[in-house]
Amino acid sequence: MGTRYDAGLAVLVLVVAVVAVGLVEASLSLVAGVAGGVGTLVFEAVATRDRERVRRYWETVVVQAVSVGLSLVGIAVGALLAPSLVLSFVIGALVVYLAFLFVVAAVG
Repeated sequence: MGTRYDAGLAVLVLVVAVVAVGLVEASLSLVAGVAGGVGTLVFEAVATRDRERVRRYWETVVVQAVSVGLSLVGIAVGALLAPSLVLSFVIGALVVYLAFLFVVAAVG
């Protein structure tokens, strides 16, 4: 596995979030989107402190499946309860994550 696989999972969840925006006709919140992006950057900064351990856990199929599953459940619940905030946060987080992966791949 690796960066391409991680990007593929992120794109899968991002597509579901964008489709959910259309289905519930949510308006996107710039503030929530930026918060999601900042959250991603903070997580990645913390994760780099012990990169090997994070990668070891992440590369287990169970962790990936549970992460994607919880993300999809969060999108579904968020689309019903607070679509503008939740979907904007998720989209912002995933767009920044994909940009982060692109930069890491370009530099490395």
